[in-house]
Amino acid sequence: MAHWSTFEKETEKETKRLISHMTGIEDEDDENFQRALKFAWSNFKFHRFLDVDTHKVQRSINGIHEKLMVHSDVSKAQSWMKLTEEFLNSPLPNTDETKTDVHFSILSLLLFLSGSPSNTNFTERPRLKEADQKDSFDWGKYLMEGEDIDIGPYPDTPEWSEEESEEDESQQVISREDSGIQLDRTPQEDQDNANEKPVPVAWTVGEPDARAWLEQHVVTPYWVPNASRFPHSLHLHSNLLNFWDQHLYNTDPLYIVEEKAFVTETQVIRETLWLLSGVKKQFIFQTHDGKVTVRNNVVVTHLTGNCLRSILEHIAVYGQAVSRLQKFIDEVTGYSTDPGPPGTTSKKGSEPPFRTYQAFVWALNKYFTIFKEELTTIEKEIVCNDETITLSGVLERISPHLVQIKVLHKVFCTGVAEVPPHTPNVVRASHLLNTLYKAILEYDSVGEASEQAVALLFSLWTETVRPYLEIVDEWIVHGHLFDPAKEFIIQRNKDVPVNHRDFWYATYTLYSVSETVESEEKQNDSASGSSGGEQGPGNRHLTMVSFLKPVLKQIIMAGKSMQLLKNLDGKDSKQSERSSRDAERKSLYTLFLESVQSRLCSQEQTPTDTVTEQQATNRSLVKMQSIVAQHLEIDDVHDPLLAINFARLYLEQSDFHERFSGGDFNVDRSSQSVTCQTFELTLRSCLYPHIQRRYIECCGNLMKTLKKDYSLLEYLQAMRNYFLLEAGDTMYDFYTAIFDKVQEKESWQQPSFLNVQLQEAVGQRYPEDSSRLSVFLEPIDPARKKHPVNNLEVLTLSYKVPWPVDIVISSECQKIYNQVFLLLLQIKWAKYSLDTVRFSDFTEVVKKVDGAMPEEVKLKEPVNQQIHRMCLLRVKLMHFVNSLHNYIMTRILHSTGLEFQHQVQEAKDLDQLIKIHYKYLATIHDRCLLREKVSFVKEAIMKVLNLVLIFSDRWQAGIGAWKIESIDKMESDFKNCHMFLVTILNKAVCRGSFPHLESLALSLMAGFEQC
Repeated sequence: MAHWSTFEKETEKETKRLISHMTGIEDEDDENFQRALKFAWSNFKFHRFLDVDTHKVQRSINGIHEKLMVHSDVSKAQSWMKLTEEFLNSPLPNTDETKTDVHFSILSLLLFLSGSPSNTNFTERPRLKEADQKDSFDWGKYLMEGEDIDIGPYPDTPEWSEEESEEDESQQVISREDSGIQLDRTPQEDQDNANEKPVPVAWTVGEPDARAWLEQHVVTPYWVPNASRFPHSLHLHSNLLNFWDQHLYNTDPLYIVEEKAFVTETQVIRETLWLLSGVKKQFIFQTHDGKVTVRNNVVVTHLTGNCLRSILEHIAVYGQAVSRLQKFIDEVTGYSTDPGPPGTTSKKGSEPPFRTYQAFVWALNKYFTIFKEELTTIEKEIVCNDETITLSGVLERISPHLVQIKVLHKVFCTGVAEVPPHTPNVVRASHLLNTLYKAILEYDSVGEASEQAVALLFSLWTETVRPYLEIVDEWIVHGHLFDPAKEFIIQRNKDVPVNHRDFWYATYTLYSVSETVESEEKQNDSASGSSGGEQGPGNRHLTMVSFLKPVLKQIIMAGKSMQLLKNLDGKDSKQSERSSRDAERKSLYTLFLESVQSRLCSQEQTPTDTVTEQQATNRSLVKMQSIVAQHLEIDDVHDPLLAINFARLYLEQSDFHERFSGGDFNVDRSSQSVTCQTFELTLRSCLYPHIQRRYIECCGNLMKTLKKDYSLLEYLQAMRNYFLLEAGDTMYDFYTAIFDKVQEKESWQQPSFLNVQLQEAVGQRYPEDSSRLSVFLEPIDPARKKHPVNNLEVLTLSYKVPWPVDIVISSECQKIYNQVFLLLLQIKWAKYSLDTVRFSDFTEVVKKVDGAMPEEVKLKEPVNQQIHRMCLLRVKLMHFVNSLHNYIMTRILHSTGLEFQHQVQEAKDLDQLIKIHYKYLATIHDRCLLREKVSFVKEAIMKVLNLVLIFSDRWQAGIGAWKIESIDKMESDFKNCHMFLVTILNKAVCRGSFPHLESLALSLMAGFEQC
C-alpha cells in the first residue's frame, strides 16, 4: 500500500470507521469485517453511477443567475456568481487543482438539495479571511551578518523604485477602501484638484445603491388625491372598465363619468389581507363606529365597478366580524388597573374580566394567530411575485377561515355581545358556555358538512370551559370553592360556618339563568342538589350550564363532602399523606384533555385498514339507511336525510343490528341513546367518569369518617331506642312511673321528677346517653285537656346530637320523632291501664250478692249484669288496643326499621343518607296515621284510647261510682268508632292505597265480628 495516495489512505480509514459504526465490529481482522471492507471498496471503485456532468452543472448555475436577474434580485445574483466562481477556483483540502470533478460534484449535490433558491431570503455575510502570518525573522540581517556593505554617504535615504512610485500615485488617486469591486473613475474625480483629499466611500459586497433600491421597492401612493395612473396593458381584458364606461356613456344620455381612484388587483388583495388582519386605517376599506364600508370611487381596470364593489362588500362583512372580535380581545387582554400614559383611556375602577371571558379570549387569540400567519404567508408570496395571485384565488384559499370566522362571530354575538350591561358574571359565564355547547350540538347534528366548524367550536369550548373545571377541581379535591369573580353557578354563603348544623342545607346557592338573559333566579340547593331549572314558574325555562347538568348533583355532594372532611377533627393525622398524593395528582382539566386525546387516537386507523374499513362502512351505511328508513315509515316519516343521519349515528354502536334488525321495533322515547350526539358522548366518556370517581371517593371517605369516628349509626340507633321505644325495658321503667302517678291521682307534670325518672331508667343500661337525654314540658291548648289521653302531649323528649351528626339528625327530625313518641306513649298508657285492672276488685260485691235475702237478690240482679258487661267491654277494648299496639310496634316500627338499617349501610353519600333518614321518618309518620290527610282516622283511634282511660278510671272507682247508662254509652261509643275504623280501613285496603293497614284492618274486623 506504499503506492497509495493520501486520498486513498484517508478513504480507507473513513471506510473502516463507517463499517465499525454500522456493524459494531471493532476487530479489523474479523472475517465479517474484511468482507464488509471489500464490499465497500468494490462499490467505491466500480460503482455504476455516472460521473458528474460539468457542463450540466454550469448550465444550472447560469440558469439560477438568470432567474435571479429576472426577478430583480441583483444582489443575490451577484453573490451567487461570485461565490460559485470563487469556490471553483479554490483548491480543496485533498486536491490542489481547481475546477475538478470533485468541485462540480459538491455543487451538484448542493443543487439537488436546494428547494427553491429564488424564494430564499439571502444576505451575504462578510467573511474575514485569515491574514497570512508574516515572517518576522530578519533574514537580511541574518544573511548579511559579517559582511561589509558600502551604503553610501547618506545611509538614511530609503531605496527608490519606479514600481513603488506608481503604486503611491495610484493610491492617491483612488482613496477608497478596496472591497474587491473594480471601480471606474468618475468625471467629477477628473475635475477635482489633485491636491484635494477625496472623501472615502464605504462599499458593501453585493448591495446595490440605496437610492436605486428604494426607487425599485417604493409603493406608488395610490391613496393620495389625483394619484398618477399606473401603466397597464391595452388588451381588452385589462381595459374592461373603460369599455364598460364607454358603453354606458353611449347608451345612457344621463350617465356622468365620475372621478375614480384606480388601484391594482394586488393592492386590493393586500388591503383585503390587512383588513382581515385587524388593520383599521386603510384606503379601500373605511371604518366608522365599528362598521366597515367600501370607498365608492375605488376601481380596477379589468373589472366593472359594481362587480368589484360586490366582492369588496362581501369581504367587508368578514372584516367587520374580525374587527368586532379583535376589539373584544383587546378589551379583555388590554385591561390594567394601573393608569395608562397620557392620551390613553384608563379602565381603572371597572371590574376586571372574569376568567371565563379570559379563557374565551385566549382561545380566540390562538385561532387568530394561526389565521394571521396564513395571511402573512399570502402577503409574502405577493411580495416575492413568483406566481400570479388573484383576488378570487386568495378568497378561495382563505374561504375555510372565512366560514370559521362567521361561526365565531355568531357565537360571540349570541354569547357575549347580546348580554345586557351590568349583568352578573355568573349569568355571563353560564350564557357563554351554553351558547358554545348548543352551537356544537347544532353543527354536530349536520354531520360531515360541518366537521371543521365542530372541531373549531370544540377547541374553543375546551379552552373556555377551563376556569369552570378548575373551580370544580379545586372544590371537589380541596373543599375550597375559589371563585373571586362569582362566575360559577354555585356560590358559597359565607354567613354559615362549616361547623353549623345548617351547613349542609344553606351553605351554597345554586344559580339558574333564564334563556332570555333578562333576569337571574337563585335558590338554595336542597339536600338532593336538584337544579332550579325544573322549578321555574310558568313557561319561563330556567337553565344552567348545560354540560354540568348530568353531574351537578355529584359535584355539589363531592364539594360539600370534601369541605366537611377538611374541617373534621381527624384531618390532621392524614394531612401529610394527602399533600403527597395531591402533588402527584393530575387536575380535572388535564384528565379531561387526556381522555379526549385517547378517545380521538383510538378512532384513528392505519391507512391500509382505512381503505377496507371505508368500504365496509359504506356497505353498512347503505344497509343501515334502508333499515332506518323502514322504521321511520312506521311513524309516517319520509325523510332520507334523517335516515342517513340516524344510520351514521348508530354506525359506531356494535349492537345496532340487535336493536333494529329484529322483527320487533320498539324505540324508547325517553331514552337518551336515541337523541344523543357525538359531543355528548364525548362528555359522558371523557369528563363525567372523572367527576364520578372523585364523587365516590369523597363521599365514601366522609361516610366512613362519620360512621367510624363520629358514631353515626350508634346515634341513629339511640333515636330509635328512646323515641320509638325499641329499648323497651329502659323506657318501660320511665313511662310506668308516670302512669302510676296518674292512677294514684298524684301530680306528675314536674320537670325534675320526669328527668330524674328518665336518668335512672337510662343510666342503668345506657350510661353514655344519660347526659344527652332530657324531658321538657310544653303548654297545650286548655280545650284539649278535656280528654285524658291528651294530657301526655305536654311531654317533649330531647336528645343532644353533636356536630356533624346533627346534619342527619336535625331538630326537624326530632319533632317527627316526638310525634311518634307521643302516639306510642298514648297507646302504652291505654294498654297499661287495661293491663292493671283486676277482677278481684269485684269479689266483695259478688260475695255480698250471694249472701243476701231473696228479696234483696231480685233488687241486686243488675249488679252481676253490670259486672259481666264491664268484663266484656274490657276484653273488647283490650283486643282493640293490643291490635293497634302490635301493628305499630311490629308491622310499622320493626319492619320499617330493618329496611332503614339496610339502606343506611348502602348509602353512598351524606345527602343520600339524609334522604333515607327523612324517608324513614316520613314513612313511620305516615303509617302511624299522623298525617293531616288521615287525621279523621287518628281522631277515631284517640276516642277509643280516651274511652279506655275513662273505662279504667271507672273500673278502679268501683260499681257504685257509675250507672248502667254510662256503660251503655261507652259500649255505644266504642262500637261506633270500631265500626267506623273497620269500614274506613277495609275501603283503603281494597283500593290498595294503604297496603300496610291490611293487618290492622283484619285484626279489627275479627274483633268487630265477635261483638
